[in-house]
Amino acid sequence: MRICLLTAAPDHPLLAATAALLAEDGHIVEQLTPDQQADASSLADVYLLKSRTPAALALAGRLEALGAPVVNSAASTGFCQDRVRMAGLADRAGLPFVATTELPDLDALLAQGPVRSPLVVKSRHSRRGDLVARVADEVRLRELAARWPGEPVVVQDLAPGSGWDHKLWVVAGEVFAELRHSELAPGERLPSRSIDELPLGWDELALDVGEVFGLDVYGVDILDIGGAPLIVDVNAFPGIRGQRGATTALARLALEAATGRHRPRVIVPEARTAG
Repeated sequence: MRICLLTAAPDHPLLAATAALLAEDGHIVEQLTPDQQADASSLADVYLLKSRTPAALALAGRLEALGAPVVNSAASTGFCQDRVRMAGLADRAGLPFVATTELPDLDALLAQGPVRSPLVVKSRHSRRGDLVARVADEVRLRELAARWPGEPVVVQDLAPGSGWDHKLWVVAGEVFAELRHSELAPGERLPSRSIDELPLGWDELALDVGEVFGLDVYGVDILDIGGAPLIVDVNAFPGIRGQRGATTALARLALEAATGRHRPRVIVPEARTAG
């Protein structure tokens, strides 16, 4: 089979290890960078969409239009770049997602008056190097507003967690997890910790996220709020590192999609409602 990695960074540990595993089994693994063109005369059997740039999404969409299977789909990947749409869909589907408010920019938040309790502000559109910050006072808010003029944002309450995020990753229905020190926690970042066992029901919750957002390879960030899960982010095809079995799961998924045994999921947001 011909498996193509749609990415500008094929040396990412997960992709490199998956490519090596597939090559050992006699399959051809190629790379297609987001700035290249879709070749209708020589389509691969499956494309793994790791890049999330606008160019990569456009290319993935063209490949899908030509009949090629793409994991994850361009529509699902693009949807998860918009934190407002993500929160709205999660709410309609009944997922425990952090309350999210959209604003045109941080000046609009400043206009609402003093910061009365710590907040989290994020760029509305998720991308490399985007805004994700804890705001505890007006001084910090004004500093960010000056650094990010005109940036559309979302605002979330700072959840009273432990300072550790449960990072869950799903590859074709297999759940992997670790504890990661939150980038919003004060002080020095601490090393990640392994998880022996997830709280009851959390793995099922992670699988539900994939169905709602039409994803086959994805990450879910969850906070433990008094024993209850609170989802704070969903990422399409994240950088999974150090998770035993993830490489094998991804290679198996690629082959199942390439042979038609698995049809890549595609998001249908208007069809997802609670109840």
